[in-house]
Amino acid sequence: MKNNHLLISVFTFLLAAFFNVASPQAQTIKLLGGNTLNGAVNGTILGGATMALQNSNDFDPLRVGLGGGTLYGLTVGIYDISEASKGQQYYVSGTFNDGDNSTILVLLDTFYGAAGGAVVATSFNLIADRSIEEGLQYGAGIGAWAGFGFGLVDAFVLAERASDFQSSVSGAAPRSGLLTIRDNQSGYHIGLISPSAYKLPEMDNDDISIRVATAIDFVNLQIQL
Repeated sequence: MKNNHLLISVFTFLLAAFFNVASPQAQTIKLLGGNTLNGAVNGTILGGATMALQNSNDFDPLRVGLGGGTLYGLTVGIYDISEASKGQQYYVSGTFNDGDNSTILVLLDTFYGAAGGAVVATSFNLIADRSIEEGLQYGAGIGAWAGFGFGLVDAFVLAERASDFQSSVSGAAPRSGLLTIRDNQSGYHIGLISPSAYKLPEMDNDDISIRVATAIDFVNLQIQL
């Protein structure tokens, strides 16, 4: 048991150290490394959630979760690389989170699910005068898996990527929002509360770089004459 725990710790440390060597300008390595590391952490969390649901001290789910999560992150990294525009910062905007790779959305949704599940289950156990520890244990386990499932849908179905923002800014497609009002005959389009990304030039020690800043447009009006 101790050997498995030590192996997991060493593997995670080496993984983080290896991918942090990459230059910030190397977008391909950054996407691959970030996704792989996030996937490894996410898999470890799901392994812990499985242990909680099984009420077991067996560390095999952690081992399987770490290995499977690493492969999952590596696969998503390849996907993000294929979606990224050459020479431009990769950006993903999900339902609750924004990030520079897809797996960070899934990881954060998993965290939110675990925390929310623990709170809800503990509240019910308090009302029913049951064990708070069981509420935390099973609520966090169920919530983590539920958050992971939603995170996958959020990252690969609901999320907007850098290319989506670029098309909106260029005018090729009207920008939508949480509430959209459109009249094709009159040629106007109103989007309310929509996420946006803007490129801002920055100068540091005579070096010019481009930073992608996120914002929320509360009202966006487009009229076609």
